[in-house]
Amino acid sequence: MQGQPMIIMGDDAQRMKDKNAQEHNIAAARAVAESVRSTLGPKGMDKMLVSSMGSVTVTNDGVTILQEMDIDNPTAEMIVEVAETQENEAGDGTTTAVAVAGELLKQAEDLIEQDIHPTAIIRGFDLASKQAQEEIDDIAESVEPDDEETIRKVAETSMTGKGAELNKEHLSQIIYDAVEAVTVEAEDGSHVTDLEFLNIETQTGRSAGDSELLEGAVIDKDPVHEDMPTDLDDASILLIDQPVEVEEAEADASLSVDSPDQLQQFIEQEEQQLREKVDQIVETGADVVVCQKGIDDMAQHYLAKEGVLALRRVKKSDMQFLKEVVEANIVSDLDSASAEDLGTGDLTRDEDAELFYVEGGDSHGVTLLLRGSTEHVVDELERGVNDALDVVAATVTDGRVLAGGGAVEVELARRLRDYADSVEGREQLAVEAFGDAVELIPRVLAENAGLDPIDTLVDLRAAHDDGDEKAGLNVFSGDVEDTLDAGIVEPAHAKEQAVSSATEAANLVLKIDDIISAGDLSTEGEEDEGGPGGAPGGMGGMGGGMGGMM
Repeated sequence: MQGQPMIIMGDDAQRMKDKNAQEHNIAAARAVAESVRSTLGPKGMDKMLVSSMGSVTVTNDGVTILQEMDIDNPTAEMIVEVAETQENEAGDGTTTAVAVAGELLKQAEDLIEQDIHPTAIIRGFDLASKQAQEEIDDIAESVEPDDEETIRKVAETSMTGKGAELNKEHLSQIIYDAVEAVTVEAEDGSHVTDLEFLNIETQTGRSAGDSELLEGAVIDKDPVHEDMPTDLDDASILLIDQPVEVEEAEADASLSVDSPDQLQQFIEQEEQQLREKVDQIVETGADVVVCQKGIDDMAQHYLAKEGVLALRRVKKSDMQFLKEVVEANIVSDLDSASAEDLGTGDLTRDEDAELFYVEGGDSHGVTLLLRGSTEHVVDELERGVNDALDVVAATVTDGRVLAGGGAVEVELARRLRDYADSVEGREQLAVEAFGDAVELIPRVLAENAGLDPIDTLVDLRAAHDDGDEKAGLNVFSGDVEDTLDAGIVEPAHAKEQAVSSATEAANLVLKIDDIISAGDLSTEGEEDEGGPGGAPGGMGGMGGGMGGMM
C-alpha cells in the first residue's frame, strides 16, 4: 500500500480544513447577523418575508425574521438558535444577541489574521463574557414590582420601533395591569409571574387604540344555535375535547338498506345516540358546553331545547386557558363526565365584537384583546406586545433595569478595556475585541437613525469617560443624554442573556476547524472552487432564502 492514497470518503464528499473552514463559518454567521442589523432600534426598518406558499409577513422582530428565512447552512442555523434561545429565555433582545454574535466573529477573524490561535480567542471571549455579566449587574438599577412608571417605560422601550409604537402609552398600561394581575409574591418575598394565566386574542377591523384588558377569557365563537341563551351568570361550564356526533364507522364500512323502513330505523338510531349524548351533558348540570371538536346539527337542536349554550371548534389553547379561568376539567369521555368536572363562571355576549367574555370566580386569568385594522397590522402588533409582556414579566421577577440607547454597551466596553489590562497573554486582545464588539449596538442604532455612527460613538465615549454611566443615544433628537431619565429603559436580564448567548454561539463557531460534508458544501450546487472561495458558495441556499429582503 506504500504510496497509494487511502480513500475514506465518498466521491461526493467535501472537506474544508483549518483557516478555510473558519473563514467559511464566520462568513456564514456574519451574513445572518447582518441581515437583521437594519431592524435594530426605534428607527429600524421592517422586512417583508414571503414564504414558498405565498404567505406574507411584515416584521422587524429578529427571531421571526430568522425563523421565516430559508436558511440552508449549518453554521448560519447556529446563529438562528441564538435568537431562539434569547426569545425563550428573555423574550426580547433577539436582534441585539444575533448582531453581537456576528460582530464577535468579525473581531475574531481580525485576530486570527494576526496569527492568534482560536483557542486563545475563545478563552478571552469567555473571560470577557463573565466579566461583562458581572458589570451589568453592577450597573443595573433596582426596580420594585409596584414601580408602575419605570416598568411601563420598559414596555414602551420594547415596543418602540415596532407595530405597537403608535399606541405604546395605552398598550404599556394594559400590559402592566395584565402582568400585575398574574404576578404573586412568594414566601421568600420574591415575585413570580405566571403568563400561563394570561391569554392574547386578536381582532381586525378596529384600531390598536381600542385594545383592552379583560378579566377572564375571550372566546371568538358564535352559539351553535340561534335559540341558545347568550348571557349567563354563575353558569356551570363543561369543557369537552371530543365531538358530540354519531361515532364514525370504520374505514370502508358499507350499509345495505333494503327498504325505507330500514333507512328510517337507521336514522332514528343515530338520533337516539345523539339524544343520549345530550342527556349525559344535561345530567352533569351543565349550563354551557365548550367543545374542542364538532357538534352535530341534531345535537345542537336538542341542546337548544334544554336551554344549554354550546360553542364548538374552540382552539385547544383557549380550552386550556378556560380550564384555568373557570377551574374545570377537560372531559374526554362523556360517559365519565360528572358535576365534579364542571367549572363556574359568568358569560357575556358582545354582539358588536361577536365575542363571548367568560369570567371565573376566584381565578386570576386575564385576556389581552388586541385590535388592528388588518391581519398584517394585528400580527405585528401581537409580536410587539408579546415581547413587551415578556420583558415586563422578566423585570418584575428579576427587579433590575438598565439605561437603554446603547448606554450600557458603551459603559461595558469601557470597563472591559480596563479589565483587559489585568488579563495576561493573548487573551487580553480577545477581551479588548469583545469590548469593541458590544459597541456595535450604539453604532447600529445611530446608523439606523440616519446619524453618523463614528461621531455618535465618540460623543458617547466622552460622556462615559466623564463618569456618566447612563449616557446613551436618543435617536429621536440625536443627542447624547441620560437615557434612564429620558424613559429609555431595558431589562438587565435580557442584556445578560444576550451577552451570554452571543458569546457561546461565537465560541462554538470558532472551535470548528474541519468541515466534512457528505455532499457539496455549496448549497447552490456550484463547482468546488477550493480554499476560501468555498465560503460564499456555502451560503448559497441562505442567500437565496434572503433574496427578497436583502
